[in-house]
Amino acid sequence: MKIKILQLSVLFFILASFLSCETKQNDESKLGFTDYNFIVANDLGRNGYFDQKTIAMSMGIFAYNHDIEFVAAAGDVHHFNGVTSVTDPLWMTNFELIYSHPDLMLDWYAILGNHEYRGNTQACLDYTKISRRWIMPSRYYTMAKEVNDSTTMRLVFIDTAPLIQKYREDSLDYPDAWKQDDKAQLQFIDSVLAASKETWKVVIGHHPVYAYTLKDSSERTDLQARLDPILQKHKVDFYFNGHIHNFQHIKVAGSPVDYIVNSSASLSRPVEEMEGTQFCSPLSGFAVCSVDSAKFTVNFMNKSGKSIYTYTKTK
Repeated sequence: MKIKILQLSVLFFILASFLSCETKQNDESKLGFTDYNFIVANDLGRNGYFDQKTIAMSMGIFAYNHDIEFVAAAGDVHHFNGVTSVTDPLWMTNFELIYSHPDLMLDWYAILGNHEYRGNTQACLDYTKISRRWIMPSRYYTMAKEVNDSTTMRLVFIDTAPLIQKYREDSLDYPDAWKQDDKAQLQFIDSVLAASKETWKVVIGHHPVYAYTLKDSSERTDLQARLDPILQKHKVDFYFNGHIHNFQHIKVAGSPVDYIVNSSASLSRPVEEMEGTQFCSPLSGFAVCSVDSAKFTVNFMNKSGKSIYTYTKTK
């Protein structure tokens, strides 16, 4: 009798495991993951506190289960006053020792956020020569990625703080912002997008063009006046940003661009709907982008690595 009960228990366990795996596969089939995935993460640097370590582990587990090509680090890797040098301990406590999962040992394409501008911004560029995975060849830069035999993606990583007047005028807190040639950057963005023949066009900056937030409205109106006409003219598919510490997907009447506000990968903030809101959430987390020839899918992932919103754009 005991043997039969044991046999039934083993059979039940195997069946339950099979059903669990099957359910997981069925659930994930709706999330649009492809053979080409990448992560967007920003507003990270809290020395491991709040949700940073939990999210770092969730990012690593996702990368292990699905493979990712790279991480786009969309600014504010270092709170609160940036770094002082390439040997600043914050490189360890905000980045290297937190994102230690072996499947996160790949390219991290980084840009500057407003908190990096409070410190030594040149050290962020110079760290490219120190860390194998930290890549910031310039304050703004571009690259093309081959997704598959028939699909390519143009990525443009931009430096938004110098495009916003309030940062340029505050030389005490943001000493490097006014020194940057904002017109040259806008010309660069315009020329790169004008020449782009890739299947998908993606621009990544730290500050939002459109978003609900209590932060200074001039941040957004400056980018709406200076950056957004370029994005719309060249029919950019997605503009990703951080800075607001919550998830938002905004669509603006007449614009071909999907404006994606990615939440903080450490400490999140409340959010409300605004005109054009397709989805919003006050949770912390990260975004997963999955690309193929016909579809570009964005999943907002909470701190546990579970998708809370899926959006697919088709060609």
